[in-house]
Parts: sequence; C-alpha cells; structure tokens
Amino acid sequence: MPKIPHRLYLTEDQMPRQWYNLRADMPEQPDPMLNPATGKPVTEEELYPIFCKELAHQELDGETRYVDIPADILEEYMIYRPSPLIRAYNLEKALDTPAKIYYKFEGNNTSGSHKLNSAIAQAYYAKQQGIQRLTTETGAGQWGTALAEACAYYGLELDVFQVKCSYEQKPFRKAIMQVFDANVVPSPSMTTEIGRQILAKDPNTTGSLGCAISEAVEKATHTDSCRYVLGSVLNQVLLHQSIIGLEAKTAMEILDEYPDIVIGCAGGGSNLGGLIAPFMQDKLTGKADPRIIAVEPASCPSLTRGRYAYDYCDTGKVTPMARMYTLGAGFVPSANHAGGLRYHGMSPILSKLYHDGYMEATSVKQTEVFEAAVYFAKKETILPAPESAHAIRAAMDEAIRCRESGEAKTILFGLTGTGYFDMTAYSAYREGIMQDYIPTDEDLERGFASLPTIPGIQE
Repeated sequence: MPKIPHRLYLTEDQMPRQWYNLRADMPEQPDPMLNPATGKPVTEEELYPIFCKELAHQELDGETRYVDIPADILEEYMIYRPSPLIRAYNLEKALDTPAKIYYKFEGNNTSGSHKLNSAIAQAYYAKQQGIQRLTTETGAGQWGTALAEACAYYGLELDVFQVKCSYEQKPFRKAIMQVFDANVVPSPSMTTEIGRQILAKDPNTTGSLGCAISEAVEKATHTDSCRYVLGSVLNQVLLHQSIIGLEAKTAMEILDEYPDIVIGCAGGGSNLGGLIAPFMQDKLTGKADPRIIAVEPASCPSLTRGRYAYDYCDTGKVTPMARMYTLGAGFVPSANHAGGLRYHGMSPILSKLYHDGYMEATSVKQTEVFEAAVYFAKKETILPAPESAHAIRAAMDEAIRCRESGEAKTILFGLTGTGYFDMTAYSAYREGIMQDYIPTDEDLERGFASLPTIPGIQE
C-alpha cells in the first residue's frame, strides 16, 4: 500500500453539496426551546424577530436529513475549502506511538478558524431576505472576524459585541474586524439597556458571552432591517459546520481509514458538532462505534460539571430557553482564562447526545493546554488556536495510552484554527505567569442558582 500523504485535499468536485442534519438520526430529539414569556415550545414565527426566516426554519427542523447548500455559498466556500486532512507523522514519531493521528485543519482563511463555514451561510440568508444589518457577539474573536468577512462580501453592516476581557487582551482581533468594516463594541457596554443594567450591578465586570449575546439580541430587535446571528450552540450552526466532518470522512475513505477516536474542543459546540456529524451518524445507525470525546476547559466545565437543565442562552434572559448542560446564564469565566470556549452552556444537540451516552467529555487545565499547543507547534509547524489545543491535548494523551498499551488506534481531531492572534496568552505561558483557574463547587452553585423555574417542567 502506498504511503499515506502528509496532506490530502479533496478536489472541488468532491466537496459536499449538502449539509447533514444530525437530529434526523437521533433516537430522541433534543428537548424543544421554550418561549421565556409563555414557557411553551417556541414556534418558527416567534423566532422571526431575532433570526432570518430560513435560519429560523433550520433551527427547528429536526427531520430533514440533508439540506442543499446554495450555489452561491458553495462558491464562497471554494475560496478556502476543501480544507486539508493532515496525517501528523512528526507528532506520532515524537510521541513514539503506534497510533495514527489525523487532524482536519480549518485555519486556511483570514478568520483563522472554522467559523467562516456558518458565517457565510448566515450572511447569505440575511442578504436573500433583504436584511441590511446583522448583530452578533464574539469571545476570542474568531466568530466576529469570520462574520465581518462574510458581511463585507454580502454588503451587510455589522455590529459585534466582544467580551470585554477579550476585547482588551486581543486588540488585533478588533483591528481585523474593523478592516472588514465591522463596528466592534466591548461588552457589556453603555450602548444597550441590558449592558447598562449589568454595569450598574458590577462596574468592573470582565464580561461573558452571555452578556454579549444579550446586547446583540437587544440591538437586533430594536434596529430596523436587522437580525441577530450566533456562531455556535444553535442547531443551524451545527448544520452548517457539518461540512467539516463530511469532508473529513470522504478524505478518510479515500485513504481506506476510519477513526477509532474522534476528538474536538467544546465551548458552545460548533466545531465539535461539525466534525463528529457523519461519524455520530454511523454510531447512531449502528454502522460503526467510534469513541467521541468532547474536550472543554476546566475553568468553564459545562459538560463535566454542569447541570442538564433548561436555561437562558444569555445573561439578560431575553432569548429562548434551551435544555442543555449549563453552568447557569450568570456564570462568568475567570478573566485569566485565555483559551476561548467561554460559553456557559453547550449545544442542545451535543448535550442530548452526551446525556444519552453517545459521547464522552473531559476537561483540561489551561497550562496543560498550552503545553500541548507549544509541543504540537514545534512538531507540526502550525501554531494552533488555544481552543484547538484542548483537542490536541486529549489526542496526545490518547496516543500516549496507545504507546503504553501497544494498540494502533486511528485518532482524528479537529484543528479549528490558528493562534496568531493569541500571542499574549502564549507569552504568558512561556514566561511562566499563566495561571490555572478551576471554579469551586461554591462558584458553580452561584451560577446554578440562576437556573429558571418553569412550572410543570423544571421546578
């Protein structure tokens, strides 16, 4: 058999022409989102003031297995896709492991991440509907950058509410969003009513994604011809990101390979849900049984230490409530946490799959994540995004276990993007001043205290 290449790129003709909707093959659907005003399942029409109509439909559609990718979106995808499937030969050699390690690299675009896959789709549907302006939140800045790119292409105005500590730690992320004409605001801010309320309670807050979502939704619902878009968590986002896993599976089939273990970092769930989609389909339908591992930060451990409950998706409690693993909408991660993945909850789809035993979850400390990131960069020459390095850490640990057991397992992980805008964090790690923060049980209880009471559903 010829040697497997270091990098395999599909041709444009081999790219998926449809997204895959994982919900269509789930034995049980995730519990429905609830209208916070009525406590009843939200309808598609009730989402129209927030989302574009097609995106609202995709959000609630649990039956359509495959969704055609519009031709215009495919044209945009082809600027930076297909993305490569890479065999980590150097990493395997350094770890002295019999395991075969593959990673799907999503960093070949200006945003430096997988986020552009959904940003293009959401901006496209807004343009098709005649919407003129979008609002969103961003934490580390990957999503804000990706959406700024997409909005610039489609001629849409964009307001980005960036978590304040990230806004301050990553000035070049702000700068690149502004290159693409986005208006970037540190959140919480004085530009919205919810922002003013949050600042009145805690003038020194470093912000959270929940805060930024609240501000972005308020701005969207109080602005003419404007809608809100989100870069993770939502069902529609996991649908768009399924192109990652579909490409990866096709590439592995060409190589006559199949992963024993699939690993992705987990914050809100977008890249993890996208990467695992076709492999989880095989698991759900009995065609194969890969181990699927979600890796989250120990400082924001929604799956490993959170509660499976209905919660607000934002701090201001204006969005629909979703049943998910959550730390509580009021949870604010430590400001010294530099690895992204800061959301208080997890995708309802992934939460349901984890709750029903179809996937595993683990958490890792920040210093261990950056140790893996630096090691990987030295061996594979790509400086990974800190978010991606959570998956790298777990993949390395699994490869070491293979070395100890002698098992030649095939490992696939998602390299969601590059870390070139994260040099402050890398410098902190190299200088020995990076600290680990792990919330205490008391810290988490304060977040859980904010979980809503829903008569007849969640007492």
